[in-house]
Amino acid sequence: MNRNVGGYDRIARFILGPLLVVIAAAGFAGYVTIASGLLGAAVLWAALLVGAVFLVTATTQKCPLNRVLGLDTFRGGREGPGDEPDSVPPGDRPA
Repeated sequence: MNRNVGGYDRIARFILGPLLVVIAAAGFAGYVTIASGLLGAAVLWAALLVGAVFLVTATTQKCPLNRVLGLDTFRGGREGPGDEPDSVPPGDRPA
């Protein structure tokens, strides 16, 4: 999969990702109360999951949801280390 996360999109993910993870950790530790009961736990787990996904997608610069939606905020060379073009079948790649 080609890179499709860059620029301000990547910066926002690097800021929001850790922020959501810290808020979720503070909520689980009891320092922050977002909501009580099952709803509160669901919100904290969702914040933790979304924060982790933001961190991974910002680091790898690859987001499957951006690909499905046709969004591309990455500028520069299309391929980096480990990237392979999607249009070339595995058997037709040069050695």
